[in-house]
Amino acid sequence: MQSIHSKISFPFSTFNPRRLKSVPNWQRLAANVVKERIKGAITMKLDVEKLSSTSNTIYIADLGCAVGPNAFDAMQDVVHFIQQKYTLQCPQSNTTLQFLVLFNDQPSNDFNTLFTSLPRERPYYAAGVPGSFHRRLFPESSIHFVHCSYALHWLSKVPEELLDKNCGAWNKGRIHYTNAPNEVVQAYASQFAKDMEEFLCARAMEIVTGGMMTIIMPGLPNEMPYSQLAASLMYDFMASTFMDMANEGLVSEDEVDSFNLPIYTPSPAEMASVVEKNGHFSIEMLELTNPASLVDGPVDIKAWVIHVRAAMEGMFIKHFSTDIIDEMFDRLTKKLFMFTEQVESGYKDRTQLLVVLIRK
Repeated sequence: MQSIHSKISFPFSTFNPRRLKSVPNWQRLAANVVKERIKGAITMKLDVEKLSSTSNTIYIADLGCAVGPNAFDAMQDVVHFIQQKYTLQCPQSNTTLQFLVLFNDQPSNDFNTLFTSLPRERPYYAAGVPGSFHRRLFPESSIHFVHCSYALHWLSKVPEELLDKNCGAWNKGRIHYTNAPNEVVQAYASQFAKDMEEFLCARAMEIVTGGMMTIIMPGLPNEMPYSQLAASLMYDFMASTFMDMANEGLVSEDEVDSFNLPIYTPSPAEMASVVEKNGHFSIEMLELTNPASLVDGPVDIKAWVIHVRAAMEGMFIKHFSTDIIDEMFDRLTKKLFMFTEQVESGYKDRTQLLVVLIRK
């Protein structure tokens, strides 16, 4: 089976920002939940004085940057926090720190839009680095700080077992591991573990000793079934909608059976296990937060669907015919409105994972 890099583009590379102009920036709201936690980690754990002892330039990598503006806001915050820590550690220093931010995403990402949107007044220099973050991107021991927000839950490829009709993990009639047999869940979990090992090994080569990496991504409370999350309802309804359309002859059943979302949501225990097994990083912070805590009132289902469509539409268009995508999302929205209470209950738990690591 082809890697997802060649078969379909990553969702944050096919992201359509025009769909989001009229809806709240949920990813930024989610990032704001952990903003102070990241500031605290930099203040308490990052030795900026030591990192800047050989050069006054701090190199920061933002992995899975998409086209902004969330990446710009995050980098503004990180640079500000590092500057504050340097002032605390070196109050008598006459050295002025400089910052170079390396924005990374898949080669298919719209880097033209990214750099056209780059704030003119910013406290850092900027450059783009295309490529998969599951492989090496930067020279050895060259990066001081890595930030990765809402990107690592996308798998590098769909687990091959899901398309094998002779395997217990064949995911017939579904597009995700939500409410799937254990063999399907394990196939997803194994692929995530492999991806994380490759990611951590690559970063271990690139990050200097004492450097920091922050990861923000969807998370699942330990021992909680994935089916209890609001996203699981979304994916289940996507699958049932496609099957309804297959029964009506709008798509083929084979098209549905051969499509799977390359998305995995780990628990804190799973994340801790892969980091500890890798051995190159110490875990300074690993906790679940609630991104819905900053959203007033009930979940805006229409806005939620618009966000999901902006992220995933590229995948659907490459697998299904373009003319059925509008119909699928219209039907999906109607189904979600019929189960509003279940959607609301799925947002009550802490479902955002924050991980702060230090290179040993």
